[in-house]
Amino acid sequence: MNILIKEFNKIKEFYKLGKDVQLKDALVLLKACKSFGYKKGELLLEQGTKDNNIYFITKGLVRCFNINEKGEEVTFQLIKEYQLVGNIHFILFDEPSKFSYEAIENLKGYSISYNTLQKIVSNNPKLESNRKFFFRKILKQTFGRIDSFVLLSPEERYEKYIKDFPGIVNRAPDKHIANVLGITPVSLSRIRKRIASKK
Repeated sequence: MNILIKEFNKIKEFYKLGKDVQLKDALVLLKACKSFGYKKGELLLEQGTKDNNIYFITKGLVRCFNINEKGEEVTFQLIKEYQLVGNIHFILFDEPSKFSYEAIENLKGYSISYNTLQKIVSNNPKLESNRKFFFRKILKQTFGRIDSFVLLSPEERYEKYIKDFPGIVNRAPDKHIANVLGITPVSLSRIRKRIASKK
């Protein structure tokens, strides 16, 4: 029970859920989840599939990437603890996933099928009313990424990224971080040198 309380409080804090949502409201949801573990290098979701599981990461780091027409892997996002992984293309549009999700650290967390999640949430008014907070968080992350590419220089993007994701430079390879920022590893190295010279 103590573990469930801890995880629930983390979820509530991260997704800014309403104060009216209490542990008892979420217990049925938490109990329907299955614990999982993935080793570094294993895939949670694969590009081209219609897996509808939602994964909540409690420990580890996930890389979201696409394999383009040239066969190159392009990292789109790095997902850390207390964030969700899911096939958004299938959930919203009934389309195969455009991305694969790979554990780049050993992972632990909980999973639940989207269909089960829908049934539980629709039968609980407090959870249903807070559904908007989850989507608001996802939309904020998406538009924040778009804004950074339009409004910020590569150096500013890097500084914002390491501020938003402290410790990420010690957890993910430079090539993945460079991909997320839309720059080359060489450019990333130059940016770091410029920043270091200013200190």
